[in-house]
Amino acid sequence: MPKRVLFTPDALQEEYGQQMLARATALNLEVELLKSNRLTGLRGDDERATYRTAKTTLAVVNAPAGALRLQPTPPSADYQLNLAEGCPAHCQYCYLAGSLSGPPVVRAFANLPKLLANTQVYERADRPVSFEASCYTDVLGIEHLTGALAETVRYFAGREGGRLRFVSKYDHVESLLGLPHNGHTRARASLNAEPLARQLEGGTASIEARIQALRKLALPVAQGGGGYPVGVLLAPIMPLPDWQQHYGELLDRVQAAFDFDCDLTVEFVTHRFTPGSKEVLLGWYPNTSLDLEESTRAVKRNKFGGLKYVYDLPTMKELKAWFYTEWQRRFPHAPVQYWT
Repeated sequence: MPKRVLFTPDALQEEYGQQMLARATALNLEVELLKSNRLTGLRGDDERATYRTAKTTLAVVNAPAGALRLQPTPPSADYQLNLAEGCPAHCQYCYLAGSLSGPPVVRAFANLPKLLANTQVYERADRPVSFEASCYTDVLGIEHLTGALAETVRYFAGREGGRLRFVSKYDHVESLLGLPHNGHTRARASLNAEPLARQLEGGTASIEARIQALRKLALPVAQGGGGYPVGVLLAPIMPLPDWQQHYGELLDRVQAAFDFDCDLTVEFVTHRFTPGSKEVLLGWYPNTSLDLEESTRAVKRNKFGGLKYVYDLPTMKELKAWFYTEWQRRFPHAPVQYWT
């Protein structure tokens, strides 16, 4: 729950912005109606104070015009579909660090219907096009405040040319269970080894709660579930001490929960960071136990000249071979979507 919710004038011009205002009011949250569309008053005396203020603030705004130019997001999906930017969780490896400008306030977009209708421009005749809703936020983590995820699931249920994907570290899925989705939304849970989740993923649901929430989403409707296609996102994978034991226990727990036939996939994402994200993360979490040592990493460059630090080739090969073997042994019919 945010400590306060800010609404810009433009957002309140939108019918969906008014719906979010009604939600915030019903939850007895502190609501502030801004006089301009600029967000101010979010910075504190230092970076930590700014972080605390921003992380407890929800701003309801209109997505800018540039948001209608959807960006490719391989290998997760064809395009990003950002329903919001910023995340309520406190993950010490946060991939948003350095990706979004300014204080890490959560911005929810009030012009949602326009964003959804715009996806039709990107649909193709030869195959369904996939849209990832979780690139810059945890959509389930703010769903009780926005209702945007349920609205998006309903929208894609009627689109033959589009498919929705989202991933979350939260477990409050009840509002999604009765929705008509037509199999067009794949719901995924972000999971990690228990020691890493406990140390690094503050303000999130427990691993067990996430697994059980994913099970609810996957169970047939006749059994009280959502009947969704589902997925496991194992991220960020780290070779912590005794990593085979810890990740093996995690996979065993997933196997125990998915003791029925369902449409299940997995994605494997190893830990990486950039010089910019490292600087931001150390400002947010100066006492973190996260390994950000550059000398033990390999450098990976993109076509624009940017660089990120990833695990070296021998470590990557060992991790990939183990995870593929252990996943396929437990889930022979659940495909690996990618390793990165």
